[in-house]
Amino acid sequence: MRLLKTNNNDGCALCNATWGEYYREIDNEKMLFCCNICADIFENMVNEVKKRTGWEKIDYIELHGNYSSGRNCTAFSNGKRFSYYFRTYSDGKIMEFKNID
Repeated sequence: MRLLKTNNNDGCALCNATWGEYYREIDNEKMLFCCNICADIFENMVNEVKKRTGWEKIDYIELHGNYSSGRNCTAFSNGKRFSYYFRTYSDGKIMEFKNID
């Protein structure tokens, strides 16, 4: 079984904050988030990547950026990669999502 991981290892899977303790299962992986909004954002992002790539699973996501400026990311699955930029509204819905490659 492959497990979804990110480069944020200290705390929240999306923003790396260490103050929260909110868990959600995404792609069969129990993931730590600081809050339900970060979990919503992350889940929406994962679903959008899978929709655009046709991938069933994502192995790893490299995230750089933040809520206000948006995030440049690269997702990896079975040796393939997909780079993108995204921003969200405060409720976790995607405002902008662009392929970078």
